[in-house]
Amino acid sequence: MNLHFWGVRGSIPSPLAPSRVKSKISAIVEQITAEDIVNAESRERFLAGLPPWIFGTVGGNSPCVSVSFDDSKESIIFDCGSGLREMGAAQINNSKRSTHYHIFLSHFHWDHIQGLPFFGPAYDPSIKMDFYSPVQNMKENLSSQMVHPFFPIAMENMGSKKTFHVLENEVNICGRKVSFKKMNHPGDSYAYCVNENGKRIIYSTDTELSADDFLNTDENTAFFKDADLIVIDCQYTLGEAIDKYNWGHSAFSLAVDFAANWRIKHMVMFHHDPAYDDHKLYGLLQSARWYLERMNIKGIELTLAFEGLEISI
Repeated sequence: MNLHFWGVRGSIPSPLAPSRVKSKISAIVEQITAEDIVNAESRERFLAGLPPWIFGTVGGNSPCVSVSFDDSKESIIFDCGSGLREMGAAQINNSKRSTHYHIFLSHFHWDHIQGLPFFGPAYDPSIKMDFYSPVQNMKENLSSQMVHPFFPIAMENMGSKKTFHVLENEVNICGRKVSFKKMNHPGDSYAYCVNENGKRIIYSTDTELSADDFLNTDENTAFFKDADLIVIDCQYTLGEAIDKYNWGHSAFSLAVDFAANWRIKHMVMFHHDPAYDDHKLYGLLQSARWYLERMNIKGIELTLAFEGLEISI
């Protein structure tokens, strides 16, 4: 399974502001020396040594994560945030582009559906798109953002072949099992687990972890225990999570505790606060790694989700 992150922000897209670009340039200028610009090799060495918050960006698009398979031209997509537009643009000149998309929706808050009207492949009659959610009125929810006066093109006029599946049990996609679990979020949100020959990845955005999620129940154990990777909501610090109780998002430290509780091997910090700049986000990653060490938690790899990140399981 190959994961690609197209959008990693929560709540609303947050483009990189000019002031933040200037601050990155200033930080680079402060560090550069004469030896760093002697030749092309020294320049490349200098750039490679810069911290990722300076040389690069986490990105500003709202949630969209794809899962592709080496033996199939069918892809799974988790959520249709503004990152979905980036995925569609990348498919245009890709010789291995998918012809069939299976789209699983965590929920229907705007930041998770707003990219659908701008997904180029959705207008191609040769493309198949299957949508999945446990929510009965899924089609109506998606269609409602594509009506006058909000958008000039109705979803029915997008040329792709669209089918809607209301989930009751796990489904089989390209020989892989996809199961789901309702999580704690205002209006509900659903986590999904993809199982490929015993390898399991979980997508759990917009999740406010509670004590119930740590309980050793049959449902929790079957869904979470010993997963290879989890993409999980880490929008807040612990102080923010306390102040924003019942807003539907988790503190990064609680997500680390959760991954440790269920012996999950790799945790990807996701659904970043739109107000956080790159420096702040990489600081949270450093704090999460410090927390792992402080609590003497072993066997968990931590990664900060950023646009363009690819992970193979």
